[in-house]
Amino acid sequence: MTRTFLRPDDIRDLVRDRLGADRRVATLDRLTGGTRKGVYRIGLDDGSTAILYVWSPRENYWPETEAVPDDPFTEASGPELFAVNQAALTAADVRVPHLIARAPAGRHLDADVALVEDVGGVTLEALLTRDPERAAEPLARLGDALRRMHTTFGPRWGRLTDIARNISPTRPCEDVVLARASGHLAGAAARDPRTAAARDRIAAHLRGLHDRVTPRREYALVHGELGPDHVLVTPDGQPVMIDIEGLTRFDVEWEHAWLRLRFGAAYPRLHPLALDADRLEFYRYAQVLSLIEGPLRIAEGDFPDRRWMLDLAERNITKALTPL
Repeated sequence: MTRTFLRPDDIRDLVRDRLGADRRVATLDRLTGGTRKGVYRIGLDDGSTAILYVWSPRENYWPETEAVPDDPFTEASGPELFAVNQAALTAADVRVPHLIARAPAGRHLDADVALVEDVGGVTLEALLTRDPERAAEPLARLGDALRRMHTTFGPRWGRLTDIARNISPTRPCEDVVLARASGHLAGAAARDPRTAAARDRIAAHLRGLHDRVTPRREYALVHGELGPDHVLVTPDGQPVMIDIEGLTRFDVEWEHAWLRLRFGAAYPRLHPLALDADRLEFYRYAQVLSLIEGPLRIAEGDFPDRRWMLDLAERNITKALTPL
């Protein structure tokens, strides 16, 4: 695919319609890091800024793959998911960018778009690295927000858009994770000879972890893939969650397996809730398999930082083989 990205003239009418007839685009910068949607910072002639999300095939670096039908996390992208999840998090008193406006494909561009508040470009990840003392307050506030999410329970799991339509999966979360992880194992084995050689042993270990999980029928709000790079920090120290399309009602252990992986030594400072150790370990291992298959698959395309993806897969191959 030849990728063409937006230029200032492309969004002139969008800005006039949604931000005011007297507003003009001064600058348009495409921000790095996104893999499923385009993220642009719009600079306006009055010195203000806004963020533009663009959901378009030309902005999506992920190759198509066969997904588990009731997997709420795969292909979690799009303007409806963003809007519904933004409202749910706001209702739970979790800080997210304010939604300014949405426009469907064909209104101004050939893609669905959303204009949102620009909360700045400082990530919690960057603060933890360069200024741990300054990161302490937003990290603590993030922990508070996560506890609010993780104690907002419901009797059904799944995407909020599906729950609103009374669509509920019929099998438990752990069975979906097993099917998902088995698919990731197959994809990883097709791309890496070490994983292929250990495939049966990995599958047996995965099944053993799954079989230790006890039933549960209470589900909380989880972000889905929250890392410190998915948290922006405002000048007054407020943590702001981004990339929220994967918000789902699910087991909190799914979130915490990811948080432990991504936050590392800073994870205890989030003051996590008590967790089911067996469910946590099963989900952790399943996520390891996803972090082999996913990076290897996206590295087959034209993703600009291919080396980073291959290194990520390499680290997780080691993690997958270690307990065997």
